[in-house]
Amino acid sequence: MSTEPAEPAEPAESTDKNRATAAALLPLVGGPDNVVSVAHCMTRLRIGLRDRSLVDDSALRAVPGVLGVVEDGDTYQVVLGPGTVARVTPEFEALVEKGRPATPQAAPQPVTAGGLAERGAALKEARKARNATPFKLFLRRIANVFVPLIPALIGCGVIAGLNGLLTNLGWAPAVVPALAAIASGFMSLIAVFVGFNTAKEFGGTPVLGGAVAAVIVFPGVAKIDAFGEHLSPGQGGVLGALAAALLAVRVERWCRRRVPETLDVLVTPTLTVLVTGLVTLYGLMFLAGEAAAAIGAFANWLLAAGGAFAGLVLGGLFLPLVMLGLHQALIPIHTTLIEQSGHTVLLPILAMAGAGQVGAALAVYCRLPRNGSVRATVRSALPAGFLGVGEPLIYGVSLPLGRPFVTACVGGAAGGAFLGLCNQLGVAFGSKAIGPSGWALFPLLDGTSGMGVTVAVYAGGLAVGYLAGFAATWFFGFTKRMLADLDTDAGAGAPPAPAGPASAKEPVPA
Repeated sequence: MSTEPAEPAEPAESTDKNRATAAALLPLVGGPDNVVSVAHCMTRLRIGLRDRSLVDDSALRAVPGVLGVVEDGDTYQVVLGPGTVARVTPEFEALVEKGRPATPQAAPQPVTAGGLAERGAALKEARKARNATPFKLFLRRIANVFVPLIPALIGCGVIAGLNGLLTNLGWAPAVVPALAAIASGFMSLIAVFVGFNTAKEFGGTPVLGGAVAAVIVFPGVAKIDAFGEHLSPGQGGVLGALAAALLAVRVERWCRRRVPETLDVLVTPTLTVLVTGLVTLYGLMFLAGEAAAAIGAFANWLLAAGGAFAGLVLGGLFLPLVMLGLHQALIPIHTTLIEQSGHTVLLPILAMAGAGQVGAALAVYCRLPRNGSVRATVRSALPAGFLGVGEPLIYGVSLPLGRPFVTACVGGAAGGAFLGLCNQLGVAFGSKAIGPSGWALFPLLDGTSGMGVTVAVYAGGLAVGYLAGFAATWFFGFTKRMLADLDTDAGAGAPPAPAGPASAKEPVPA
């Protein structure tokens, strides 16, 4: 049953456009019978497939409105951008349900795309192979627990920011308590949602995961002593909820194997909640609380003591972390920081990686004035890049070219160093939610120096990232051989390094 509020009716033209996009996508992923599951996050339509070989990658990239495609573990992801993906997904689901009894349609012949497209596709496949380790697969599953929560985090974060603005200005005092309740209600129960999603992701009964996680936020835990001190409601937060739900899944599986079927409906849920609840109260809440406090203290110390150097490292290494799949480990850390202090100080600095990427893409555009293919790709991907959606620029421009990916990291490092230095000088701020970056992060900023200063410093970091990424790419992003090969009217040429010559005849917003 959907928990999303009903949306106002869309104009017929918009609805038709979303339905047309969904109709164009379905045959290119192998038809309805090849679709196992459908979901979406902030920017991507996530499709579970029976047979990956039926997907026509090249044709998918050519569909109007598609910003790129990404394969991540068991899901095939079509990047559609914020807003659009939430409207296309239900249309896609409806077409899948309607077409399942029919024979799957054959995918059309691939659209030929060489050069950067081929290099980008090869890099994606290589990344998929590297990321298929048990540790990275576990991180991906942890990310799957938190990704469905991002829309609520964003919505509540924006409302909290609006409430803070009204409070500071002294406007609408009668409305402020209502906005505070709306903004804080979800965060007060986020542990329950984490427990529910964890059990669902790891093969347990979702409501049992939510039930054991609810113990953490129950006010009555204040009467319980553990490790010589009273517990406090919410102690351990999302980390405790994650651990409790994982334990509940193990206990439930143990019971399913041993409890007779006639008693299963009574004994299994009782033992699962009882055993896991006791372990949570007398162990996990305390341990998770200590871990959460350590994470918060370390993040604040890192930026207060490390300053520019810490920001440089964080901003410069984030794009490689994304390529290795290790960025998913940061999601519960961000959520823990938001739960503790109302914002995550790490996200604005990590968002500088996207600024460096945008600057590098602009330099590529200027350095290749005769390569219509690459310039068209940059033009189509830049709007999403400014809003923090980086896949089109990464896979369509910088990564296939090689050197511009490195110089994009340089831009991210410069922007991160700027924000880290400002933090060390006393202008500390963070984001009330995870998910957005780039310009989309402005409504979610939260700092101790006032909104005007916070916005100005973050904008300054973006500007530094843009300029540094542009300058590094302009001067060091191309060799003479690369320029000679790539800057041609036909767009023919080869990406640098071991790939050798290849053509780039069509724009590929991947």
